[in-house]
Amino acid sequence: MDVPEEIKRRAAQWLKAPYDEKTQKEVQALLEGDPAALIDAFYTTVAFGTGGMRAVMGAGTNRLNTYTIRSATQGLANYILSQNVDKPKVFISYDSRINSPLFAEETARVLAGNGIEVFITKELRPTPFVSFGCRAHGCTAAVMITASHNPPEYSGYKVYWSDGGQVVPPHDTGIMAEVEKIQDPEEVKLAPFDHRLIHQVGEEDDEAYYRALIPLRNHPKETEGSSLKIIYSPLHGCGITTLPKALKRWGFDNISYVEAQKIPDGNFPAAPSPNPEQEETLKLGIDQLVQEQGDLFIATDPDADRMGVVALHEGKPVILNGNQIASLCLHYLCTTKTLPKNSAAVTTIVTTELFKAIAESFNVAYFEVLTGFKYIGEKIHEWEQNHAHTFLFGAEESLGFLYGTHSRDKDATIAACLVSEMALQLKKRGKTLVDQLDELYKTYGSFLEKQLSVPFGGGQKGMETMKKLMEALRQNPPKEINGDKVVEVEDFLTGKTKHPLPKSNVLLFRTEDQSKFIIRPSGTEPKIKIYGFARHSDVKRLYISLDFLKEHYLTIRDAD
Repeated sequence: MDVPEEIKRRAAQWLKAPYDEKTQKEVQALLEGDPAALIDAFYTTVAFGTGGMRAVMGAGTNRLNTYTIRSATQGLANYILSQNVDKPKVFISYDSRINSPLFAEETARVLAGNGIEVFITKELRPTPFVSFGCRAHGCTAAVMITASHNPPEYSGYKVYWSDGGQVVPPHDTGIMAEVEKIQDPEEVKLAPFDHRLIHQVGEEDDEAYYRALIPLRNHPKETEGSSLKIIYSPLHGCGITTLPKALKRWGFDNISYVEAQKIPDGNFPAAPSPNPEQEETLKLGIDQLVQEQGDLFIATDPDADRMGVVALHEGKPVILNGNQIASLCLHYLCTTKTLPKNSAAVTTIVTTELFKAIAESFNVAYFEVLTGFKYIGEKIHEWEQNHAHTFLFGAEESLGFLYGTHSRDKDATIAACLVSEMALQLKKRGKTLVDQLDELYKTYGSFLEKQLSVPFGGGQKGMETMKKLMEALRQNPPKEINGDKVVEVEDFLTGKTKHPLPKSNVLLFRTEDQSKFIIRPSGTEPKIKIYGFARHSDVKRLYISLDFLKEHYLTIRDAD
């Protein structure tokens, strides 16, 4: 394979630049090794998207490293300064991943070098804690170094604005434009980490966060929390820093830990795929739940914004998916709280329609947004400005939940408190979360949801194949899915949808049996996701429909 001269030139520049010896050795190895690896590392500059960056770590312009972190932060600093904010400030934290503390410190150094005040946590903290800290300190923006539940070789850079929500228009595109302008390391302004503008924060911020959660208790006089046995795993992530303490302040102190996954570790030795959506990741906790005869097993992903739940029901573990947890939580809040007349619940286009049925049955306004919790956070901010609605609960099917407005991002800590409170109230009546879910189905009818993924290789080829694949399906959509006629197609990229939403690379197909199928590329991993939503309880039938769509994709991909 021939390496383009431009890529050779970029790599050679890195050998001349004042990088550390380790980085220069990595670049030299790329130059002497597999041409494909060299091309992938330097064929482009890692993209700064609408919410930040996420990529494999390593040397090269298409990798996350000190160079790309500094360049992105200089662009962010330039945008912040362009807003003419009086005394701009930024809040920073990081997860348990390799290089996370280093990348957070580099971010702080660049911001301080540009005259921007920084508040950075002394230790790792969850992603929603950054959203909270941003508002608590009256910051202009915030940065979280995280790659969520991606494999160990990944890291990421997530940006928030002053309202505590992930950046949305116009700030997202404004920051992207500034980042793209940074082409030379000489443009980066850098201060030492002990600069007077950099402040490390700790216990006071923690206490403020816990205090913000206490008013959300629905049974503040409850004294039987110890009767609920909880097993918890942070999956080697930063949930261990906040979730157990929050649970105890809600009265839940009967907690045991999955010891093999308790210590923060970016290599994730006992959780090779640190995603609580995956059953194999939950195995150790499920085994412990059964062995100890606990009530709940709760697992959080590495940056503790997503929460998985397993309930022990009639002596057997039952994994609850994100749609089920969302529906249970919304119903619990609707039947427990005194709701304002303008209460509203928000979810995404790929979340169960049971959520909508529950909201409407309690006269709670229902809103649907694109995938990405930033759009739920955007609604909270909008309603604070116009007072049109009072936010009650937000959820997405991928185990993201938010109760309260202390954070503007999904928060596994408050979600764990809410689910534990609900489970305790049910246990006092001799019931489990599974019993309650069955009652919801009896009341609202059958709702069945499943998801499949079509994985692709990383790098330039994988991304180009995914793009071609979506365009091919757009040009030649299925006329039927597993024998059921497609009666409606919505294209979120062209705006041909029932409700006005921002443009996104998403296709939706409705069939004559009232089923719904949504297809979209993942925003964080090289794969395309296929979602199936049925108004029946025939699991096999839904799986066959999903397989039909998957094979349709695979056929197009192979032909290509």
